[in-house]
Amino acid sequence: MPLPDAPLTLDTAINLADIEALGRAQLDRNALEYYESGANDALTLRENRAAYHRLRLRPRVLVDVSQIDTCTEVLGLPLQSPIGIAPSAFHGLAHADAELATARAAAAAGSVMTLSTFSNKSIEEVGAAAAGRLWFQLYLCADRQLSRDVIARAEAAGARALVFTVDAPYLGRREANERHRFALPPHLHAPNVGTRETLAQVETDTGSQLANYFQNLVDKTFTWDDLAWLRAQTRLPMVLKGILTAEDAALAADHGCHVWVSNHGGRQLDSAVSSLEALPEVVDAVAGRTEVYLDGGVTRGTDVLKAVALSARAVFLGRAALWGLAAGGEAGVARTLALLHDEFRLALALCGKPTVAALGPEVVRR
Repeated sequence: MPLPDAPLTLDTAINLADIEALGRAQLDRNALEYYESGANDALTLRENRAAYHRLRLRPRVLVDVSQIDTCTEVLGLPLQSPIGIAPSAFHGLAHADAELATARAAAAAGSVMTLSTFSNKSIEEVGAAAAGRLWFQLYLCADRQLSRDVIARAEAAGARALVFTVDAPYLGRREANERHRFALPPHLHAPNVGTRETLAQVETDTGSQLANYFQNLVDKTFTWDDLAWLRAQTRLPMVLKGILTAEDAALAADHGCHVWVSNHGGRQLDSAVSSLEALPEVVDAVAGRTEVYLDGGVTRGTDVLKAVALSARAVFLGRAALWGLAAGGEAGVARTLALLHDEFRLALALCGKPTVAALGPEVVRR
C-alpha cells in the first residue's frame, strides 16, 4: 500500500519546487508580487526556465564515479559547489532575519552571498554574518560620493568582490508592483542608501515606491568611459552583472572586469534573451580573459551542470534563495542549497564526470 502524503515541510521537501510552495505560502501579496514579478508580459522570466528544458545531456558511462568532487572556486574563494546567492533586494519581506539569515546559510554551505545595495540589513551586519563569503552588488548612484562611501563600507565589511549592475539605468516595468503600489512595510528600511524616511518621501498615489525612488537615485549617464573612475574607487575585483551580448562581454574583459550573464531575472527588458542562451557567445567573446557567472532560472542540479558545462564558473540563485528564506529563514536557505548541491552531485555522477573540471560543452546537446 502506498503511504499517504506527508505534510509538506522543510524536512519533507525534496526539491526546490517544494521549497517554493512553502515560501509562497508565507508571503503577503506585497512581498509575493515583488519577488515573483517579471517585466511586462514576463516573456524573459519564463524563457529563463524554458532555455534549460531545451538542452539535453550526453552522459558517458563506465567511468569511475565512486568519488564525486563538486568543489570549485570564484575569484580565488573555494566553494563546495558552483552555486552562490545572487543579489536580491529586501530580504526582510521574507523573514525577520533578512539578509543575515541568507548570509549565515551561504557561509555554512561553503557558498558565497552577493549582498544587494537595497538590503534591509546593513553591509556591516551582513559582513559579520557572512564569515568572509561576501560579494557586494552596487547600483551606481547619481551622488557619486554616496557610491564611494558604500564601496568603502563594503570593503571594510570584508566583501571580496564588487558586482556592478549594468542593466538597470531605469527599473523595468513590473506591472503588479505598479498596480498594487509596492512599498516597504514601516518596519523595514534600506540602510545602505537611505532610511525608511527617505523612501517614504517618494511614495505617491500611483506606482511602485521602489520604482519612484530609483528614478533619481541611479546615475543614468555612466558609460564604458567612466569605468576607469569606478575601478579607481576600489581595490576589489570588479564583476559587471547584466551582460547578455558578445560585444559587451568583450568590452568588459577589455576593461579588466569579470562578467555576470544576467537579464535581472526577467525583471528589466522583456523579450531579452535568456541568460543560458546568451552564455556561449559571452564565453567565446571573453576567450578566457575573465571569469563568467550566470543567474536566471536555475532550479535543478542539471541546470547547474548545463551552465557549468557551457563554461559558467558558477551559477547564482535569486528567487530560489528567497523562497527558501520565506519558507524557514536560515534553515530554509540552507535546505535550498543542500537540495541543489545533492542534485548537482548526482547529475555529475550520472554524466560520468567525477569533477567539475571534467565538464565541457561536449556534455550538452543544444
